[in-house]
Amino acid sequence: MQKEILLTASGLKALEDELEYLKVVKRKEMAEKIALARSYGDLSENSEYDDAKNEQAQMEARIADIEVTLKCAKVIDESEVSNDSVHIGSIVTAFNSLLDEDVTYNIVSASEAEPENNKISDESPVGKSLLGKKAGDKFNVDLPNGNQFVLIVKDIVK
Repeated sequence: MQKEILLTASGLKALEDELEYLKVVKRKEMAEKIALARSYGDLSENSEYDDAKNEQAQMEARIADIEVTLKCAKVIDESEVSNDSVHIGSIVTAFNSLLDEDVTYNIVSASEAEPENNKISDESPVGKSLLGKKAGDKFNVDLPNGNQFVLIVKDIVK
């Protein structure tokens, strides 16, 4: 049995949109790319054909991943969650002692995470440490690389 996957409403919509794009647009593009590569001749020495087939396999794997995620998804009703503590869907501003600056984190599920945009997973070390914290809480975060830093929650939105 699959584990329940928590998603924000925007995360669910993004996955549904990506799935639609992959199935409707990208599959057609891949079929055309494979047909073109096939027209180049001998498939045993045709790197364009091999590349197109590999790309198609990656796309189909992504489609399968999204379908599993959507099948197991539970959307968080953000209207039922308080702003008193950090939860999935929260936007949190905290002082990060490692960076020596305030950082705003958006806590999302693992399937929605985009660390480069400060959308961090509830399963990541920082995300997990933030869950349940309240404004004013100060705590240490241990990272897999051995670094440790302090976060002080300043503000919670949502």
